[in-house]
Amino acid sequence: MFVASGISRGELRTKGRKVVRKNGKQVLLIESGDRVFAIANRCPHEGYPLSEGTLGTDCLLTCNWHNWKFDLRTGEALVGRDPVRTYAVELRGDEIFLDLTDSPADAQRARALKGLNAAIADNDMARMARELARLECAGFDARIGLSHAIAARNARLENGMTHAHAAAPDWLMLAERTLSPEKRLTALLEPVAHLADDTLGADEFPYADSRTEWDARAFAAAVEAEDEAAAVALVRGALSRGLSYEEMRPAFGAAALAHYADFGHCAIYTFKTGQLISRLDVEAAEPLLFALTRMLIRSTREERLPQFRFYAKALSAWDGAGNEAARADDFIGASIDGALKRALASSGRNTRDLYDALLGAAAWNLLHFDRAFEQATDGAIADNTNWLDFTHALTFANACRHICEQRPDLWPRALLQLALFVGRNRKYVSAGQDVACYRVNDRESFIAHEMSGLYDHAIPEPIIACHRVKVLCALEDELAASPDAPWADEMCAAVNRYLNTPMKRHQGLRIATQALDFIAREA
Repeated sequence: MFVASGISRGELRTKGRKVVRKNGKQVLLIESGDRVFAIANRCPHEGYPLSEGTLGTDCLLTCNWHNWKFDLRTGEALVGRDPVRTYAVELRGDEIFLDLTDSPADAQRARALKGLNAAIADNDMARMARELARLECAGFDARIGLSHAIAARNARLENGMTHAHAAAPDWLMLAERTLSPEKRLTALLEPVAHLADDTLGADEFPYADSRTEWDARAFAAAVEAEDEAAAVALVRGALSRGLSYEEMRPAFGAAALAHYADFGHCAIYTFKTGQLISRLDVEAAEPLLFALTRMLIRSTREERLPQFRFYAKALSAWDGAGNEAARADDFIGASIDGALKRALASSGRNTRDLYDALLGAAAWNLLHFDRAFEQATDGAIADNTNWLDFTHALTFANACRHICEQRPDLWPRALLQLALFVGRNRKYVSAGQDVACYRVNDRESFIAHEMSGLYDHAIPEPIIACHRVKVLCALEDELAASPDAPWADEMCAAVNRYLNTPMKRHQGLRIATQALDFIAREA
């Protein structure tokens, strides 16, 4: 619908350009040659007025703030990224009429998703935020932007699922909890930006397109054989039958705990995939399950390493006959083999008792992490240890509890693997530290305070920020499930120390030192 601009052609010809304010919009009328153009006056980059821009030849308008250049005929950004909105112009005698009608919602959605693709490819976080905001402004839930990003970037994940996916349900939970539009957008932006960072410059690694009738045992066998094509075909078959992830999760859980794999990521991602699917639209299931399947197949099976080889024997020896009561103190300071043997001694006790004892030991380790290993620049590569090596015990335990509630037969694997976490970290703790200042008196207030800080965490690396949200959500979930657990106070203190202790995030000197040592030995 065209409306009068209130500007005559003669007036525009005299001044060359004129800003019209109508219906809450600022529209720039500008004459180039014998044509009149109408565009949004705010530069889509940072909002500076295009009315102050420079008009060049061939209908080219330059924003003088950052040199973005726009084709007045189409609004396309010839230099820069986002296009500027254009409006139809109709001349009626000397009067200029404008069509300020907004595009249909579906067209706005398509434009925003196209722009989001470009922003992700450029790893342009500011534009990602603008495109998500455009979705919300058009009446859509910006979560569709995350679903779109997951699908669009899925084939670029050479090793499958990443921390971006695993933290996404927790960021979405933060988006749901806030009443602030700004904080909601912040939380929705985090996983999209993380996914962009993870796939920046990546080649495409497409998934096989064959389909096979779903069979849980066949899926486990395909993962065990590291046969991605066969495993993906089975997943396609399950989805074509309408099976939900909840129905498939027992098979994924078994595959995740079939090995002590990839520092617990397999179990963590298996659990988090279910949470993420439940918070997104059903179309997100396929790319997520493909990415998870690839990750399970590509993951390192760490029990094959020399220090973990007793794990297989311990699993075979698990007979449910061990009757010793378990306490956290029984595992604190234990070696890897010692922790496994101690777990076997309690194999017949209530599962929860052994779980609490191991989680209590993991909490003690986290609370007493010796930061000298984080600060060291001349240690062995095997001793490159940081906070994340310790926090994984909590997020792994949390994931295992949920997986094993659905598959109780997997508890022996989960508990013995948790014992491996406890044993492997004993070398990197110091019992003599004064940690009393980290004690938490009010758990709910502590978690709420730390959660609120995540909306503006100021951490440049997505992987560090995502571990914070995952750890807090795992702690909250575990406390909700067992508020009187013997490890509760220790774990709150440990997480408090982790969150409020500076982390060394760049290890240039250590990397260089270890590189020189490696090359010297290589020669």
